[in-house]
Amino acid sequence: MNLMEILLALAFLLVAILYSSVGHAGGTGYLTSMALLGFSPESMKPTAIVLNIVVGAIGLFRFASAGHIKLRNVLPFAIASIPAVYFATKMHFTAPSYALVLGILIMIGAIGMFAQAERADTLDARAAVNKMPMLAAIFAGGCIGLFSAMTGTGGAVILTPLILLAGWMPTREAFGTSVVIVWLNSLLAFWMLEAPTYPSQLPYWAIIVAIGALIGTQLGIRVLSTRTLRWMVGAVMVIGAARLLLLG
Repeated sequence: MNLMEILLALAFLLVAILYSSVGHAGGTGYLTSMALLGFSPESMKPTAIVLNIVVGAIGLFRFASAGHIKLRNVLPFAIASIPAVYFATKMHFTAPSYALVLGILIMIGAIGMFAQAERADTLDARAAVNKMPMLAAIFAGGCIGLFSAMTGTGGAVILTPLILLAGWMPTREAFGTSVVIVWLNSLLAFWMLEAPTYPSQLPYWAIIVAIGALIGTQLGIRVLSTRTLRWMVGAVMVIGAARLLLLG
């Protein structure tokens, strides 16, 4: 392995740990890492999708095993976001200007996430007795799927903070809900790839991100406090916003 491949493998490991700890799969982080290290553009998207599927599957299993995934939480977002991603991708509907606007909104949301981190336990206690509005969740799911397809950003960077800032679910249930949506959207994206190009190192990177996902999910489910986890969600949002601002 040359220096670039070693650096990329290390970046993938760190991305997988950070993102999986908060119920994400790391697509934005993988794409950013590959772009910074001069990776081949034609294989960036397929590589990120495959790594997303690996990390998302581990996250789904771990959060479900811990009791943080509930059908009533997932269903409203899934029934709207998945069709939205499919049709937006089929139409090749992209809009860089939306990436700029969405990046600014996510950055503002990250500030809100940092601001409320100190009250995470109190907010979780309130969210545990709240009832999520189904129509609002379905509408949000459609918007998330649309923006995800237009900007190439994983829906979790929008979905997780939306759930937490709205107080619809406690922190770890929000993570569990997000990882299901990310995994389903990644499977759909993989199915819709046209003549993808994969690097020969992909099997090794898949193993590396799987290790990262095992570490990250353990941190997110068992080790870290909800205060720290909300800080980490904010950090992931800043990374996602920075990529969108560059796209815009």
